[in-house]
Amino acid sequence: MAERIECAVIGAGVVGLAIARRLAMNGREVVVLEAEGAFGTHTSSRNSEVIHAGIYYPTDSLRAKLCVSGRKALYRYCAEHDVHHRRIGKIIVACDESELAGLKKYSDQARINGVDDLQTLSAGALAEMEPNVRCIAGFHSPSTGIIDSHGLMLAYLGDAESHGAALALASPVVSGRAGGDGIVLEVGGAESMTIECGIVVNSAGFNAQAVARSIAGIPAHTIPQTHYAIGHYYTLSGAAPFRRLVYPVARQDWLGVHVTIDLGGQVKFGPDISWIDRVDYRFDAGREAAFYQAIRRYYPDLRDGTLQPGYTGIRPKIHGPGQPAPDFLIQGEDAHGIPGLINLYGIESPGLTSSLAIAEHVAGMLGGI
Repeated sequence: MAERIECAVIGAGVVGLAIARRLAMNGREVVVLEAEGAFGTHTSSRNSEVIHAGIYYPTDSLRAKLCVSGRKALYRYCAEHDVHHRRIGKIIVACDESELAGLKKYSDQARINGVDDLQTLSAGALAEMEPNVRCIAGFHSPSTGIIDSHGLMLAYLGDAESHGAALALASPVVSGRAGGDGIVLEVGGAESMTIECGIVVNSAGFNAQAVARSIAGIPAHTIPQTHYAIGHYYTLSGAAPFRRLVYPVARQDWLGVHVTIDLGGQVKFGPDISWIDRVDYRFDAGREAAFYQAIRRYYPDLRDGTLQPGYTGIRPKIHGPGQPAPDFLIQGEDAHGIPGLINLYGIESPGLTSSLAIAEHVAGMLGGI
């Protein structure tokens, strides 16, 4: 016999937990279904832990709008809930004259997106800020920050549970069907069950397409292809040579690997990007030489032997190699014809920064249901 639940959120990553929190705070009965034995074990815990300003994303895209509003909301939330974070800032730099046009493009796009605090700096001013960075021009983004992603997810989960939501771990959705009387989900695990839902939010990250394909009634043409992009991070041994994040202008002929700094002061370089056909977090140590070459464009004093393999992360892409990056894809009834169903696809960077704004967006889509 099926159990009736008002709302099921599939996936307990940072976005799924943010959505569950918002829906529970709106007075809905919410259960979060997570296939793994803990929350946030994939994309949400294998990233740069950067609070992005919203500089790069296309005009009027969801990524741009939700990043800018989400960043502001996230800083407020962290301050109010004691989530460890720092508004550390970052510099974006051009290493030679061929990159100046790209730098200007970033600056122009930032203004269009509503990022109004960028500070254009000369090479001399940048050298005063970050003496170990070699560049000819750049700008400073003071609203970029870093965050404890696990602490953020704990806070979201705590809010959700305090408003009646429940988290079911090791509870994969194995199949389902959508009809006129709601959505039925077959949930596996040690205690398998059948649940009938008025609302289902599919926020399963790089498993979102597989979940959608398992639910009969979702039109196949509305489900994008699944692509996996793996990024490697190297850590730097020794004292940190930077006080801020450092982002070079991206180029086609080298790895635009960034400098990130975690809350413990550990410097990391990455990510690069390569395409894989399945989820596999193994670290490819053969990338080390390319990392040294890329990093020395803006940090020429990097010594041999100071890069150590760190970790990898996999982004849930809905486009393949050589294709333009699409926007976040958040589908409601107007896309697939099923009342009460929201599918989130391709929620990669800046998903963490945008998480509160994404949750508000989803709640708004469900407002009349």
